Amino acid sequence: MTAQTNELILILDFGSQYTQLIARRVREKHVYCEIHPCNVAFEKLSNRNIRGIILSGGPASVLEPDAPNADRRFFDLKVPVLGVCYGMQLVAREYGGKLLRSESREYGRAVIEANTSSRLFRGTTSKSTVWMSHGDTISVLPNGFVATASTTDVAVAAMENPSAAIYCLQFHPEVVHTEQGRTLLHNFLHDICEVRGDWTMTSFIDRTITDIRGRVGESKVILGISGGVDSAVAGLLLRRAIGDRLIAVFVDNGLLRLNEENDVLDALEHLDLHIKRIDAGEQFLSELKGVTDPETKRKIIGRLFIEVFEREAKRYGDIRFLAQGTLYPDVIESVSFKGPSATIKSHHNVGGLPEKMHLELVEPLRELFKDEVREIGTQLGLAHHILMRHPFPGPGLAVRVLGEVTPERLDILRKVDAIFIDLLRKRNLYEEIWQAFSTLLPIRTVGVMGDERTYDYVIALRAVTSMDGMTADWAKIPHEVLGEASSLIINNVKGVNRVVYDISSKPPATIEWE
Repeated sequence: MTAQTNELILILDFGSQYTQLIARRVREKHVYCEIHPCNVAFEKLSNRNIRGIILSGGPASVLEPDAPNADRRFFDLKVPVLGVCYGMQLVAREYGGKLLRSESREYGRAVIEANTSSRLFRGTTSKSTVWMSHGDTISVLPNGFVATASTTDVAVAAMENPSAAIYCLQFHPEVVHTEQGRTLLHNFLHDICEVRGDWTMTSFIDRTITDIRGRVGESKVILGISGGVDSAVAGLLLRRAIGDRLIAVFVDNGLLRLNEENDVLDALEHLDLHIKRIDAGEQFLSELKGVTDPETKRKIIGRLFIEVFEREAKRYGDIRFLAQGTLYPDVIESVSFKGPSATIKSHHNVGGLPEKMHLELVEPLRELFKDEVREIGTQLGLAHHILMRHPFPGPGLAVRVLGEVTPERLDILRKVDAIFIDLLRKRNLYEEIWQAFSTLLPIRTVGVMGDERTYDYVIALRAVTSMDGMTADWAKIPHEVLGEASSLIINNVKGVNRVVYDISSKPPATIEWE
């Protein structure tokens, strides 16, 4: 909504697990970018102010008959192009080069020797470590292209056609393992694409408030408040834009954490949002009874949220819009691009919404990553403890109780999660972690407590470090803290006799278990 007139770096996604990281690196340079599937319709974007195009990596081979491709008209826009890994091989094929299928895929650290007179490599050292990725090798350069980097095993580790402003890398500049990757991206964005780099959160706030007023007019907007930073920031932007025509609603869906319904309202009281609480727990739990499939849970919860909001909107007569704190990673993970990158899971406020609803969506944060939202929150005066609150899924504890959601299982998980989070705060670890929570597994195990046999639930503790949730690593919580958490949980929560710690990174796992 707010970015239509911005300078745009278009990222075409060919299925790389690092595509979102490219976007993060571009945004860090204060340059606006969007990710679209490689097979996006040219007409959808042709009227945008595209200043450069980045072709991502991907797992396929360009030599395959059904290899992913992009509309050739994107290359005819006469804007600079940066091909990364698969993107480089695609350029080689499209411009008449020749490739050989490699017997084994080269993936990992490598040392390149680069031509530093290239505009792309300007300001770098001639030798540096990169994160290489390729299954095919360019054997003959396309006409007009020259090699600008090589390794001991790869003659063409980078190539370019300066007159056509096409630059290609066989390695990933966006990952930390590539030592001078940020310099390469800076050179592409600022020296080659010549973007202004004026994508700031201050300018975003001003544009978004103007856009909201233009779209909403004199109508009222109903906003779902969750207590997290996203909906709080969305509320503050809407409040500035339309004042008292914002109706903020907190839905107690029966899937919240321990005492959360009171804690949220107390924490947000100073925001002057006049939040109304709606108790809908019985309705949600009734419709979730017997449901075990995670996608079905999300669809049910998304539908019920809309029903509650639509019912509430009728009380105010002229409400046309529903506002949500949807973020860009929600959109990326939820919306099937019908391209190389598969849908991971639905978020209840994106893929979990019913196809037909009577309210129009307003999502002022839809273009942003979490750290950008926190920066806006800081500028708008949001309290620190809300800014740093860990993300909490829209479907709540329904996706942390694996299997059927029952009052008994929710009660157990609430008590467990409160113990875990309180301990992280006491040990000054909470703000070092992106997200921490507990999951109740749908299995029971044998244990011994007080010389008696038990057959109780297993709890999985999960904590990750991340910048935006698109990729994440498991948090290295000290063993003594994990041991203390396990003892506190087992000794104080009836129905649990085993605690495990999840040491999976994303990818290949997701952060939430469902």
